[in-house]
Amino acid sequence: MQSKFPITGDHESRPNGKSFFHFWRCFWLSFLVISLAYAWYCYYVPSNRVAWAESYASAQTKAIQTGKPILLYFTGEWCVPCRIMKRNVWADEQVAASVNAEFIPVEIDVDDPDDAAVLARYNIVGSPVTIVTDPEGSVLRWREGGLEKSEFLEFLKASNSFVSEDS
Repeated sequence: MQSKFPITGDHESRPNGKSFFHFWRCFWLSFLVISLAYAWYCYYVPSNRVAWAESYASAQTKAIQTGKPILLYFTGEWCVPCRIMKRNVWADEQVAASVNAEFIPVEIDVDDPDDAAVLARYNIVGSPVTIVTDPEGSVLRWREGGLEKSEFLEFLKASNSFVSEDS
């Protein structure tokens, strides 16, 4: 039976199948590598030198003893802005030095059932939220959402001046 399509022995008019396949294989492999690198970067959180209190209760006890305000940082394992803030803000040496010198910092996981009372006390429904309180736990300053380093340092500076005025 004869084919409806003419058969020609000249295959040179078509693009080379091997080079076309090689291009797409390289393209998708590069795309995969770049995507995995970006995903790792988004979830990578370096260690920091902030002297985090073990719990809200221990932070409050230490704050009463020292007279320093408490810096509450509400975060979640799933929270992308929190991870960005941990990478860009909390890992910074200037931020760590300022926080350790002027505040009693405590990191509170919004998904931890042990922290439900603290979440209810401050009416936290999402993260990230950063709150500065006096040693008794009364809110002095509140900031919701992710912050860049410069914004965070301004927040700390304003909180410090607010605390100084109250003393």
